[in-house]
Order: sequence, then structure tokens, then C-alpha cells
Amino acid sequence: MAFDDKFRLSSHAVILNSVGEVLLLKADYGSKSWGLPGGALEPVETIHEALVRECREELGSDVLINYLSGVYFHSAYNSQAFIFRCELPSPSIIILSHEHSEFRYASISELSASPTTAYF
Repeated sequence: MAFDDKFRLSSHAVILNSVGEVLLLKADYGSKSWGLPGGALEPVETIHEALVRECREELGSDVLINYLSGVYFHSAYNSQAFIFRCELPSPSIIILSHEHSEFRYASISELSASPTTAYF
């Protein structure tokens, strides 16, 4: 890897509702795709700090981090994505940032890995 190469890290939250559906946010930028809450790390952040900051920004709420469930390579962004199982504290109200236009909960079966769909 050369000095000027770009390599990114991101943290994302998998938040389930009471029936096991996954919280997704619709981006209000780029391809306007649906994805998990979260985003890129700032240079001085840990993966946990970035996740808490991003969720606070995107959901208007803190999250409770349960565990790191996996690390995946996201080739479209040349990024390693850290995926955490999280919960919203009770009670919580989702207040979206200007970066997202809507949210919904989707069943696991809806989360196929098609080339036109990005979930994080």
C-alpha cells in the first residue's frame, strides 16, 4: 500500500425492532440507497466512538453497543466496515438528520446482496 492510497474504516449499527426487523435509513445523497446507521471514522476516533457519534447524528439518539458482529470489506468504498449489534435505549424517538429522508424496519429476507443495493 502506497503512502497516498486511500483506505477507509467505518462503523455501522444493526438495530432490530421487537419482531426482528433491521433498522434502515434512506440516504438523501448519492444514490439515495437504504443502509444501516453509521459511517466513516474520523482520524482520531475508535470504531466505538465513531459508531456512537454517527448514530447520534443520524438517529438523534444514543445507541447501546452490545457486541462487534463482524468486519467486512466494502469494495465500492475501499473500506473495512465494522458491524455492531446495537439497541436503542428505551424509550427512544428517531429524529433523522439532514443526511436521511426516511427510515424503516426491514425483514432479514429483504436484505439481499443485489448489486444495486447498498446496506452500509
